[in-house]
This record gives sequence, C-alpha cells and structure tokens, in this order.
Amino acid sequence: MTAEVLGVGWRFPVALADGGEGKPRIAEARYEACVRQSIFIILSTAKGERAMRPDFGCGLHDLVFAVNGSATQGMAAFHVREALTAWEPRIDVLRVEASGAGEHGEQLVIEIDYRVRLTDSRFNLVYPFYLDRPLA
Repeated sequence: MTAEVLGVGWRFPVALADGGEGKPRIAEARYEACVRQSIFIILSTAKGERAMRPDFGCGLHDLVFAVNGSATQGMAAFHVREALTAWEPRIDVLRVEASGAGEHGEQLVIEIDYRVRLTDSRFNLVYPFYLDRPLA
C-alpha cells in the first residue's frame, strides 16, 4: 500500500542506474524520497512555466528581484506553504520559515518541516533560493 500512495517514479534530476547485465535504466525515487523530490520540483517550477499546467508551481519566483528583507522572507514562506498545500497532497506542512543568507544577502534559506501523512514520518528540507539583490 505504501508504494501505491507514496509512489515510485523517476529520480529528479533524471539519472541512469545499472539495470543489470550492463544495461542502463532510469534511476527511481521511492516512497519518502519520491515525496521529497516532488517538493523540490514544485518549488523549482515557476507558475506559468508548464504549458499544459500554467497554475502548477510556486510563486516564489516572483520574488527574484525583491530586496532580501523581512517582507520578502514572509512572502517567500507564504508562497512555499501555498504551493505545497495545493500540489503535494501526501504531506502536511508543519512549518515554513525563510531567512536571509549569503555573503551579500543574496540568498533566501527556506526551511520546511513536513509530515508524510501515510507513514506519519516527519522530515525537514532546506531549499535555497537566490535573489538578484542583497539585503536592504
């Protein structure tokens, strides 16, 4: 039952694995790893980027030219929570927090705590997002 709900799919980014007898095959992500990679795909996709699914993705990319201050960090956390709630039904988002980082404040570090519903396992993920401007 776990495999059917959590899924098995191509690894992200796509890579080759040994298929036996010297034959390559597409590497797979299984179960919680599949969920984790799905989160990365959602956050890495800008809304409007997919032609057949223009509403898919995260509004985080609208902030790329924003000043890295508390308002931008709050909006980043909002966009991440909104996207994960909409596009990843296998998890409950427990906490999303964004903070400034980088030598010149050009990076948002987004910390996400989530729970996989089926297994009740808790995980955290750190997603770096680069801005074009430094801290205010």
